[in-house]
Amino acid sequence: MVRKNQRIALLLLTSLLIAGGAFATDSKARPVPKALFIIIDGVPADVIEKTATPNIDEISAAGGYTRAHVGGVQGTESQTPTVSAPGYQSLITGTWGNKHNVLDNRVDAPNYNYWDIFRIAKAYDSSLLTAVFSTWEDNRTKLIGDGLEAAGGSKIDHYSDGYELDTERFPHDEASNYIRDIDALVATDAATYVKESGPDLSWVYLQYTDDIGHGFGDSAQQEKAVKIADQLVGKIWAAIKERQSLRNEDWLIVVTTDHGRDSKDGRDHGGQSPRERQTWIATNSARLNRHFHEDPAIVDILPSIATHLRLGMPPEIKAQLDGESFVD
Repeated sequence: MVRKNQRIALLLLTSLLIAGGAFATDSKARPVPKALFIIIDGVPADVIEKTATPNIDEISAAGGYTRAHVGGVQGTESQTPTVSAPGYQSLITGTWGNKHNVLDNRVDAPNYNYWDIFRIAKAYDSSLLTAVFSTWEDNRTKLIGDGLEAAGGSKIDHYSDGYELDTERFPHDEASNYIRDIDALVATDAATYVKESGPDLSWVYLQYTDDIGHGFGDSAQQEKAVKIADQLVGKIWAAIKERQSLRNEDWLIVVTTDHGRDSKDGRDHGGQSPRERQTWIATNSARLNRHFHEDPAIVDILPSIATHLRLGMPPEIKAQLDGESFVD
């Protein structure tokens, strides 16, 4: 009887070990999803397409590139100014301006009833690690509303921003060289943090291209600024590739812009002309569906990230979205 019990115990232990091994294999077979999105401010689709951007091209080669749009549905209540902050808020909430109520760069009264992607992520799993790297502090403090009760409280675990307020370290100049330098700093910070900590959800914002667009319009200077931005994207992309090579992680990177520019000389934006509304999206996703190639909108990025991260969201929040996922 003792031997029989020993054999039963041994069989039970063996079964548990096999089951544990199978579980470990299944866990390893399904990488941990991570997502990072980058906004390069104010770069029209025709400019990104004619400028040498080897890093964005490499990302697109792994997934896809498409023209896209901002500005809501023309002639309806969702029509949204093609201005920076409304564009950012449309991305992070998946809704147009008539809902999120950010209609200019003052960001006077955002409607936080329309949840941003970070709030959705934290509500689904509070242990998810979030990060923001931005050349404009208002992205975190006003648009995301980090720390504000109405916006869902504290949602950002790590951030690198506010440098534009440090005029001693970054003295302001008419050529916007200080913005170029801040872009470089936040991109380097993003690359370092991705490499070392692997946040689950991150936003990187780069501003210099828009400043140069306002200053020089369609010009060699603008193309040079886009090339600089591409180099910064390359730093972050290299960190992501290194993470994926060493860890069981599945990274989604989405690179886009917030608006186009006017067709006169490219110095302005804000209206509803085709060039002001036309943007672009580059991503490494290998799971792109047909919608990606059918003029997607900036509001489609949130549901795509949520799909990749396998985020559940409250039904009432999901029902508010104006976008749909271009990732299966």
